Amino acid sequence: MGKLFLVPTPIGNLEDITYRALTVLKEADFILAEDTRKSGNLLKHFNIDVKMFSHHKFNEHATVEKVINRLNAGENAALVTDAGTPAISDPGYLVVKHCIDAGVEVECLPGATAFVPALVVSGLPNERFCFEGFLPQKKGRQKRLDGLVEETRTMILYESPYRLVKTLKQLAEKMGADRQASVSREISKLHEENKRGTLEELAEYFGSKTVKGEIVIVVAGKKTGKSESDK
Repeated sequence: MGKLFLVPTPIGNLEDITYRALTVLKEADFILAEDTRKSGNLLKHFNIDVKMFSHHKFNEHATVEKVINRLNAGENAALVTDAGTPAISDPGYLVVKHCIDAGVEVECLPGATAFVPALVVSGLPNERFCFEGFLPQKKGRQKRLDGLVEETRTMILYESPYRLVKTLKQLAEKMGADRQASVSREISKLHEENKRGTLEELAEYFGSKTVKGEIVIVVAGKKTGKSESDK
């Protein structure tokens, strides 16, 4: 029986890929890629010539059984997404679940995930935190925001540059304009930016400029009676 490897890929700087990830990609019988064009550029950069197949949220339900059959036949597969660790706000959960249900071994390599460096450089408490991924764009958005109002842990959200200011303003309305937060974009890339301040300050700052790149928002949790240092 074959094995499914989840292989994290760089979120920006290609040098962040690990030697082990390159070895797994080179030795895989086939690679499942969220976008074969983007992954193709990565493979070409490292001179890797392995057959790729599309595996994304629009076709994964239709293709997962074929993947399981190939793994059951003894082939090894590597799953990659456009950037970061598969299944973290990206395709991966479904095929992993089906593999586990079918008794196929699954292994996830350690590697890049955007929210970790964003949390660390935010300067906000990180001994406890919650990862919320992308907020719903429409249906369920307000309910999700309402559910975070009483959250005492540091919160991490992903957002697109087109909705960044809107989200910051909504967070300020729900949690208070003076709530401390941090916005990280283009992590590990040439124009990486980490901006810290209140939600109101961040909304004003990013509202006055053109924003590009992938965004991570880190928001301080609601203050309780005692801080961790007081206990």
